[in-house]
Amino acid sequence: MSFKSLGLSEPLLEAVSKKGYETPSPIQAKAIPPILDGKDILASAQTGTGKTAGFTLPMLHLLSKNPVQKHRPIRALVLTPTRELAAQVYANVKEYSEFLDIRSAVIFGGVNQKPQVSKLRQGVDVLVATPGRLIDLESQGLLSLRRVEIFVLDEADRMLDMGFLRDIERVMKLIPSKRQNLMFSATFSKDIKKLAYSILNNPVQVEATPENTAVEIIDQKVHRVAKNKKTGLIIKLISDGDWKQVLVFTRTKHGANRLTKKMISAGITAAAIHGNKSQGARTKALAGFKNNSIRVLVATDIAARGLDIPLLPHVVNFELPNISEDYVHRIGRTGRAGASGQAISLVSADEISYLRSIEKLIGMPIDVEIIEGFEPDPNASTEPIKPGQNRNRNQGRNNSSPRNSGNTTNSNRNRNRNKNRRRNNDNRR
Repeated sequence: MSFKSLGLSEPLLEAVSKKGYETPSPIQAKAIPPILDGKDILASAQTGTGKTAGFTLPMLHLLSKNPVQKHRPIRALVLTPTRELAAQVYANVKEYSEFLDIRSAVIFGGVNQKPQVSKLRQGVDVLVATPGRLIDLESQGLLSLRRVEIFVLDEADRMLDMGFLRDIERVMKLIPSKRQNLMFSATFSKDIKKLAYSILNNPVQVEATPENTAVEIIDQKVHRVAKNKKTGLIIKLISDGDWKQVLVFTRTKHGANRLTKKMISAGITAAAIHGNKSQGARTKALAGFKNNSIRVLVATDIAARGLDIPLLPHVVNFELPNISEDYVHRIGRTGRAGASGQAISLVSADEISYLRSIEKLIGMPIDVEIIEGFEPDPNASTEPIKPGQNRNRNQGRNNSSPRNSGNTTNSNRNRNRNKNRRRNNDNRR
């Protein structure tokens, strides 16, 4: 099968050829025809399957069939959960529309809105946006969604995880009821199906994974290690292996900052990327990582969602995620487009239950290796640390300050609530 056989226009085929693509991926082959037929779709596609082109190419084809309208109202809206994913989708739209008379723009928070508003005033056919900035500019009267013909909800599962349901519902009220809807998600959970039912009209359900899934392509390994020896071990692995490009995952923003500083102190160029970083800092860090001036990018799950780093050789889980599905998303940053990759997880005693859950999810055990000098602590508790909890710090505080013991539960609950609120605000802006 070729892209031409899918029915795409010559200008799009030329753009695809320029990027060096010859054969559509499974998700592209399954999604493009029904989209060209004007149907709504609900598509499940994992990272690295080519899903962005799966909706971008037919969307541009449909828009280009109609004559350019005066003042160029927004005719296609792509909603994404994060700034990085929005920027990546926009880059794809720009590349594929190179030989078409189509204008596009991207808007997200964390940066000055004036350049974005200026671009919108020039007229835009395709708008890629994060929910917060989109709603903000619409409420200011700086954009209108009344002429939207195609609505794309990308990474819908992550949208729900990040608490964007109300924002999605608000956006739905701003766009015409008569439109084509394209919804992409990594999973078909009950919540996703419920959301799809409220948005889509008699959708075609499309499900595709790479010919070899991430867990089959990627060389996965676990290093059992004492918690306090993780930093030393990861520095050793990077230095001894002479790794040039490594994406490292931590659970928290503060953990990402701490690890980055220790990397730099060890002579390894590194940068952190997370919700507390300004958009300028995040863009600079990602650019440095891609051009190899930065060897290690330390990221949280939310910040790394949507990152497109071609031929990334190494992913390291400095800390395992407490949600098993996030492990698949993480390691999916490597082994893309059929290339090989290595995913290494540093697992301390309190993460054993997370490891077992991950192995159950992927349906296979992960090879374990213990490196001399970095052995696991035989006396460490195997009880998992809950998100937002630091066992040693809390124990010390309770022992030394009895008056706090009765307030520990409320304190943790408030701290977690504030953390979730800050996380959502970071990504809405």
